Amino acid sequence: MSPRPRLQDIARIAGVSVATVSRALSDSPSVNRVTKRRIWSIAREHNYFGDAEAPVPMSGANATIAIVIPPPHGREGRFSDPFYLEMISDVGEAARDMGCDLLLSHLTPKNQHDLTSLMHNIRADGVIFLGQSYLHERFNHLMKSHRNFIVWGAEIAGQTYCSVGSDNLHGGARATAHLARLGRRRIAYLGDVGEAPEMKQRYQGYLNALNAAGLDFDPQLIVPCHFEMESAQAAVTHLLYKGIDFDGIFAASDIIALGAIKGLTRGGRNVPQDVSVVGYDNIQLAAYAHPMLTTISQELARAGRLMVSKLLGSLNEGEMLSERLSTELVVRESCGG
Repeated sequence: MSPRPRLQDIARIAGVSVATVSRALSDSPSVNRVTKRRIWSIAREHNYFGDAEAPVPMSGANATIAIVIPPPHGREGRFSDPFYLEMISDVGEAARDMGCDLLLSHLTPKNQHDLTSLMHNIRADGVIFLGQSYLHERFNHLMKSHRNFIVWGAEIAGQTYCSVGSDNLHGGARATAHLARLGRRRIAYLGDVGEAPEMKQRYQGYLNALNAAGLDFDPQLIVPCHFEMESAQAAVTHLLYKGIDFDGIFAASDIIALGAIKGLTRGGRNVPQDVSVVGYDNIQLAAYAHPMLTTISQELARAGRLMVSKLLGSLNEGEMLSERLSTELVVRESCGG
């Protein structure tokens, strides 16, 4: 029977110091989790623990990735939101394919202290934030102390952290231009125009497309609303109540678009005969709505794979590059063409 290996033996095989091995085997936070997992694996393989059970068993996964949903503009991000459900599913599929565990965190960071505390205390190798909310500058600051995170969202001038997201500017312009090609001349925008970086870019795309089509900008057609069907329905009801003329809607998300259609129907307007509607996201519900929703697809499955692979790479290489995904117009019934 071969003798039980010493700490020095584990250190030599792992290519690290004895002190690092000692700290890793006691699950010290001073050792990064990738190195820690490798040392534990070597210790098990060479029977360091003998017949005794390892005192701090660790997952055999390549890494653990946490998903965090920042509060979207002052509200709580809900796991039940169809968009988040699909993103979590796509990230989860990618994590499983790459041998990683997935952790869903209930934490909702609202400020710099929350972000820093989360990164210090969360038991994961890396974190994927689903959305930037109003945390852009705080993510930049977080990069000074932590680099094992990635954000689903827009790319912004002066950004130091890594983000993956769709080409929101082009997507917003593509949706609006399609409505203009259908002959719609009074196109309303429903969504956020303030703090949310992705929505600001979609809104700018809307403005660019209006200008390119030679359509006048009317501030009455810009209706802020939350990413909730009830908020969108109320926004459309407001337009109808005010007697504002419009024949098209570009909604900044599919959930907003579906709420808008509900508001139009209750208000006695037919979709798409009276008003054409285009959404953004191409969630699964879009294909089952009545009428089926025309929308902008932003490759969520590919986004999930990219975020997981970039995050895993950063745990060893320490650097990630932001990436924009192409958008595609998916034409269905709600636009009438």
